[in-house]
Amino acid sequence: MTEHPLEVFRFCPKCGSQDFKIHNALSRHCANCGFTFYQNPRASTAAFILNDKGELLVATRGKEPAKGTLDLPGGFVDNDENAEEGMVREIKEETGLDIDPETVEYQFSIPNVYHYSGMDIHTLDLFFLCHVTGEAVVKADDDAAELQWVPLREVYVERFGLRSIRQAVHRFLAQNC
Repeated sequence: MTEHPLEVFRFCPKCGSQDFKIHNALSRHCANCGFTFYQNPRASTAAFILNDKGELLVATRGKEPAKGTLDLPGGFVDNDENAEEGMVREIKEETGLDIDPETVEYQFSIPNVYHYSGMDIHTLDLFFLCHVTGEAVVKADDDAAELQWVPLREVYVERFGLRSIRQAVHRFLAQNC
């Protein structure tokens, strides 16, 4: 069963009080110590990595959710990272590619719900465009089970397993094909 994180947390994480009530759609408030816990969306990134042959780098997901379906390289932004730094780090972890953060181009964002550990985690998925040369060598690692270069005309939206990624790929292809 999927629960919203605010439904799961019933005790104040600061003082342990059970008087930890829903305050609004994004928070719980403790009447005992005054602490307010906010459940804001997590920042997540995904990259459209194009080589000079007009091919898109796609990953096969190695883990749930949507294991075995296509995905774009990316992941969650860590604390103390900006979105571009998080994107560059995730690309390195999943593909082995070294991308200059100055060359990462923001495209658009899509709100999403990412099912993980029995909870629905609200995210704000930030999509970026990166360019590499045709000689770029990639190696699947971390969450990516496999990587492949696919000509844009052969990218099929329905093969991507995550809703926001499908929406983003559809939007990207509409703008670039």
